[in-house]
Amino acid sequence: MTCSCCGAAPPGLRDGLCLTCWYTSADRPKPVRDRFEKLARLRDLGIEPYGYAFDRSHELREAYAAFEQMESETSEPAELGGMRVAGRILSYRDLGGSAFAHIGDRDGRLQIHLRRNLLGETGSALMDLLDLGDWVGVEGTVFRTRRGEVTVRAESLTLLAKTLRPLPFGKEEMRDDGRRIVHSGFGDQAARYRQRYADLAVNPEVREVFRIRSRLVTAFRNWLDARGFLEVETPILQPLYGGALARPFSTHHHRLDRRMFLRIADELYLKRLIVGNLDRVYEIGHDFRNEGIDRTHNPEFTMLELYSAFADYEDVMRLTETMISDVAGEVMGTTRFAYDGVEVDLTPPWGRVRWDEAFAEASGLDLHTAADDELRRLAERRGRADAEDLSRVQLLDALFSDLVEDRITDPVFVYGHPIEMSPLAKPKRGEPALAERFEAIVCGFELVNAFSELNDPIDQWNRFAAQQRLRDAGDQEAMEIDEDYVRALEYGLPPTGGFGLGIDRLVMLMTGQTSIRDVVLFPMLRPEEGAS
Repeated sequence: MTCSCCGAAPPGLRDGLCLTCWYTSADRPKPVRDRFEKLARLRDLGIEPYGYAFDRSHELREAYAAFEQMESETSEPAELGGMRVAGRILSYRDLGGSAFAHIGDRDGRLQIHLRRNLLGETGSALMDLLDLGDWVGVEGTVFRTRRGEVTVRAESLTLLAKTLRPLPFGKEEMRDDGRRIVHSGFGDQAARYRQRYADLAVNPEVREVFRIRSRLVTAFRNWLDARGFLEVETPILQPLYGGALARPFSTHHHRLDRRMFLRIADELYLKRLIVGNLDRVYEIGHDFRNEGIDRTHNPEFTMLELYSAFADYEDVMRLTETMISDVAGEVMGTTRFAYDGVEVDLTPPWGRVRWDEAFAEASGLDLHTAADDELRRLAERRGRADAEDLSRVQLLDALFSDLVEDRITDPVFVYGHPIEMSPLAKPKRGEPALAERFEAIVCGFELVNAFSELNDPIDQWNRFAAQQRLRDAGDQEAMEIDEDYVRALEYGLPPTGGFGLGIDRLVMLMTGQTSIRDVVLFPMLRPEEGAS
């Protein structure tokens, strides 16, 4: 195949064009064409536009701090030589014989001063071919300008990566209190999610959200490890999915010639480990559910699941509120957060509400006597157009979410769910129509789901069989019979308490983000149209 513009025969064509014609085509924005031409000029000058490495002496924040420390120790004008720093060009002001620029790395920003007479012929030529967003390395001396800004006087300048697309830098505003506010250059929210690399590059506050997320996961690991929990890894690709009521993603293993599923929960494999005498285990990993997308749901999400032998759901309640408040305090320095216009306090003890009592108060219906038709009519009045197709369990879940969960702000343990909604939980002592289960609800969404785990193999097989009947009747979220898991229970699962915590939702709460897409680096989106 040959280029439809110049007739060249490159290894591949992009929209029918070789890369030179593609980048210089009138269909490309002028900044892209200009940058490609600068790339060619750099190579003509023998300047490598894509470096291999750069040996930094300091990150930018460290360089700034090192200079201020030295400056504080002397009364004379100070300079700090031998500094090697690198970053992306965030601003550039050409003064003819010299230029001032700001460069940024992951959490720092520093001014550099480029002087043509110091950089020589090659460095001077490079100055003319720089653009905002380019990565550069600088070696030189740190000093303070007459205007008081800490600056690196460049004695050498190295191009580390030439950008061919301009980043969507926003406008900067200096407040009276000295704070620098950056207004995003992204006009389209979906573009931020699709091009997270660009979003992170130009929005420091977005980088901070994901730093908090990373610190949160580390803090959970440290908290659990210190209490004797063992971190384990269970299969993501499973021959039979289970552990939750959800529709799975499926694939085909060609060598084994069998259908496989991406896990919807870690639960059943983790409880197998409790059977195997690993009496306190946890896993932080991805689960996948082939369901809708909204502000609190992404088909790929991160869960912390833990299981502790000899514990019940009351023990897990205490563990939940203690662990989450401890970790929030460590990572954020507070257990109080502003979320979607309300103040939320994670300090224990959290509230406790019975499921059936909350449902009766909100709906006017008694869980234990309400017929399916009554539930269906109520769901229809609440706007559920698909109420006719929902099972009793689905109706109860949908109505409770609409009538009760959406009205909860501070964390509340809602406990004692209907047993038919909880096929993996033990019956509630003294009230077998209910389950020893709780959900921690905060700001209208479920944060934690937990049980006294069902450890009777006969009861569990019967529960699976009931689920299988629902599935055969068309409920695609119902479970199948997992004979191997029942076999594991037959070897003996000691009394066990377990829970699943949505990491994404906790990050939303702690950072004030009202969409799960803002705390997932690469959320699932509709296919992009017309990209170039």
